[in-house]
Amino acid sequence: IEPPEKPLQAEEWNRLRESFGSPEIFEEVMFNNMVRCNSPIDVAKSLLTHVAQSNGDVAYNLLIKYLALCVQQGQTSEIHDVYDIMKIRFRILESGAYNLLIRGLSNSDQWRMALTLLEEVKKIMIPSRTNYECCIKAASCHQEMNLAFELYHEMLAKDLVPTLDVLQAFFDFSRGMKGAELQKELFGILLYLRENQIYPHKTFMRSIKLWFESIPGGNWRGHLTSIKDSGQCPVCNHQLEDSDLTEEEYNNLRERIIRDVIHGTDTFRKTSPQVGLAHCTGVKVFPVSLFLQLRKSLVLLCFLQLFDAVNCLAKENARLLVLGRKHMLVNSSNWKREIMKEMQNKADFFFAENISEDDAFLLYATLQSGKHCKFVTRDFLRDHKACLSDSLTRHLFRKWQRGHQISKKMFLSVFIQQPALRYDCVIQTTGDTWHIPYKDTFEEKYSYRVPRKWLCIQQK
Repeated sequence: IEPPEKPLQAEEWNRLRESFGSPEIFEEVMFNNMVRCNSPIDVAKSLLTHVAQSNGDVAYNLLIKYLALCVQQGQTSEIHDVYDIMKIRFRILESGAYNLLIRGLSNSDQWRMALTLLEEVKKIMIPSRTNYECCIKAASCHQEMNLAFELYHEMLAKDLVPTLDVLQAFFDFSRGMKGAELQKELFGILLYLRENQIYPHKTFMRSIKLWFESIPGGNWRGHLTSIKDSGQCPVCNHQLEDSDLTEEEYNNLRERIIRDVIHGTDTFRKTSPQVGLAHCTGVKVFPVSLFLQLRKSLVLLCFLQLFDAVNCLAKENARLLVLGRKHMLVNSSNWKREIMKEMQNKADFFFAENISEDDAFLLYATLQSGKHCKFVTRDFLRDHKACLSDSLTRHLFRKWQRGHQISKKMFLSVFIQQPALRYDCVIQTTGDTWHIPYKDTFEEKYSYRVPRKWLCIQQK
């Protein structure tokens, strides 16, 4: 049912309601469509008035839908009025109402009232990320940077992960502003991105660049570049951090993964523990541990990819360990015995049970082989990283993964190797230089695929 284009009188609303197939939900459907069509606010208000006159009051769900339309159109005075009605009629509001009220008021000249509502929310629940970010953006927009950062740190303390959108806003609204404390806070955001291996997208990167170059008396200049394979920046000639862990870091990481990931799962209970552990314990000298995960819908293609990958890596005289499943030993159109034998002449194979968690085997085999060993897998290993109990170990895991996981591209069955980088692909600084890797587009999910584009910022 399409909303009317102008306000209706009571009898007109009644006729429209009676012509609707389910009159008991007429008002709810009509308000939904008004929000969808972004109807004029006076049309929605005429329906709200009609409902109040007919029923003596307006149900909570209809007030929320009307409020959503007011927020959508930035109708600040109407948002105030709805809030006053709701305060009188309902002792506690639910999160959806607070989200709308804070969002609507934070975008208006009444933005400080959104802060008051945020304090109200804190008394009954943990505010949402959106609640905080609306208030942070409002404070930033009005140059209240101390307040914005206070809310930001409060948000982090509640384990709420900020969006790149709000982090970018800090750099946008701080442009041209003085203050050592402000610079320290913005440098802190960059270090937060480093710690969590978050890569800004191109528009965020540009905001960072413009902020640096706008610092009064800072003399910062940014250049877009690509880092050499050696890890040297061609703009400033600075050598980026090595991707290798120290011996102590590596040994600590290996012990924690074996304890928390390997023994913390039922991997070896699903397969033969004696065979599995004995085999993996004997893996000491594999420069590359090669493992390709197989999708059932692409079994034949993956078989060809595996064959191509083994041939490709064997040409480099790398000693290979291929972790597979026992069903691969059964001669079939998908797994041809003669080709399997040819591959086994070029690589060592370990066949786990068909129900086992092969990526845990992969981690164990790679780590037991030493710091030099690299691995190939499509898996991002997110679940296994999550098993690690502290942030320092998770940081070491990500760094080890960046330096040891060989990514690959497939064109049909052709294996194109993209070697692990010698330098660490995270934001890094020497004080008078910053190197920031960035991606062309925003990626919500973590990927081990690191960007090849960098922003080099120097202080002259």
